[in-house]
Amino acid sequence: MSELAKLVEAARRGERDAMAKLHDDFAPMVHAIALARVSPSEAQDVVQDTFVQAITRLATLRDPDAFGGWLATIARNRAMSGLRQRRRVVTPLDEQRHGVGASATASAPQALQARRALEAIHSLPAAYHETLIMRLVEGMSSDEIAERTGLTPKSVRVNVHRGLRMLREVLQS
Repeated sequence: MSELAKLVEAARRGERDAMAKLHDDFAPMVHAIALARVSPSEAQDVVQDTFVQAITRLATLRDPDAFGGWLATIARNRAMSGLRQRRRVVTPLDEQRHGVGASATASAPQALQARRALEAIHSLPAAYHETLIMRLVEGMSSDEIAERTGLTPKSVRVNVHRGLRMLREVLQS
């Protein structure tokens, strides 16, 4: 039994440490998925909703080793559900309070660049923007992204490569 499967089984038994470890290990991926679909201010709510739903439905997970892909599906569904319920009001990124990738001490030009880059990432096809956010915003490696999403490492590398190429084109135009 893999370490992940052992952790999932422990969480199924109600062990809080196991639940906390799953959260710590997978929260960056869930946050990236949320950022790919909702505003930065809504992303944390999606992360919380995703983990609440995952913990309450953990007994329905057939293969504990598939936890990452299963959780990614829940995150995508929670983000899209929230969008449908709110009929998302689009706020220009420069008017949002929280810039993703920009620290509190970042200069205005850096913050503007970060917002422009995030906006450009959101304009890409979904397969690319989700992977790019996990890589660029959350700092995850290809292997970490693959492990957490259920994609193969090769698919992740291809998505990152193609996404970066498309992102360069968008930013240069």
